[in-house]
Amino acid sequence: MSSDKALRRQKFEAVFDKIRDELIEHFKGEGMPAEAVEWYKENLNYNVPGGKLNRGMSVVDTVEILKGRALSEDEYFKSALLGWCVELLQAFFLVSDDMMDASITRRGQPCWYRVPHVGMLAINDSFMLEGAIYQLLKVHFRSEPYYVDLLDLMHDITYRTEMGQLVDLITAPEDKVDLSKFSLERHRLIVIYKTAYYSFYLPVALAMRVAGIPDAYPVPSSSTPLKPYDTALSILLPLGEYFQIQDDFLDFSGTPEQIGKIGTDIVDNKCSWVINTALKLASPAQRKVLEENYGRKDAEAGEGQLGRYDAVVKGVYEEIGIRKVYEEYEERVVGDIRRMIDEIEEVEGGLKKDVFESFVGKIYKRSK
Repeated sequence: MSSDKALRRQKFEAVFDKIRDELIEHFKGEGMPAEAVEWYKENLNYNVPGGKLNRGMSVVDTVEILKGRALSEDEYFKSALLGWCVELLQAFFLVSDDMMDASITRRGQPCWYRVPHVGMLAINDSFMLEGAIYQLLKVHFRSEPYYVDLLDLMHDITYRTEMGQLVDLITAPEDKVDLSKFSLERHRLIVIYKTAYYSFYLPVALAMRVAGIPDAYPVPSSSTPLKPYDTALSILLPLGEYFQIQDDFLDFSGTPEQIGKIGTDIVDNKCSWVINTALKLASPAQRKVLEENYGRKDAEAGEGQLGRYDAVVKGVYEEIGIRKVYEEYEERVVGDIRRMIDEIEEVEGGLKKDVFESFVGKIYKRSK
């Protein structure tokens, strides 16, 4: 990690300490017993910091780009606080998602519900992580003219993400493999609703609100006002879809040393871009092999090994030439996104191309 990136992360993390302490003080002020206070503090410390923090930090980065200068102390704090609201939302999703998926570990430690004293109390803990968002927004933004826009964004994106989660859960339950439910169209729906809205659009839209970007403004080249939030959405949803497809491809192609984990999408019956693309391109004989082996766990596989079913599926992927298909997809979609970015007409106090170019720069050709 570059020293600049490490310092930016450190500064961002320092804001979490402040807002966590503020949440705990408010909780104490409600007359909660010491045991509950400690529990809530542990919930926040265990589940909120510790990830890559890309979503949260991109709120700050975007506000800086839109303002075109370094932020004042108050501007930085408010931008970072909104970033931590996105991270709280992420924590709420992950704590509950891990229970639904019966996951074992998250970020290199046991999932919260698997911590010995926690168990099913994690359900309420996830609700409290979400509730913390609205407490922070009320305290720090209630007097701002865009307060209701922040509330609207958080509620709307949360609801959309939950829609995507439902479609994912009913399409690809881990214990019931049915590849007839899979398709690239279904995959795209899941990815856009479950990931792209909250991971890509939400941080930018929050930053746009705090930077004072209006709902519409005139541009010299057109008699129709530009609607910057619609423009941002039209770029960020395909970008979020591309990011998830990268993840799906790296799960198949990346080594554990490269991606920091063993790719388990095949044995976990994930509705991934790779299997959906393979199903579209497979011959009847190849499809039969995929149906017989996808989503099956090899009881004889050693620890850290995925076993014979995984290897058979990967063999079919190689026969189909999935690597080349992915390379062609990547170049096509990045070209399309860059064209959309180039079409943005920049005016004072409006959208900046740099907001989107910085996202593309971070993820294009990434290998982990």
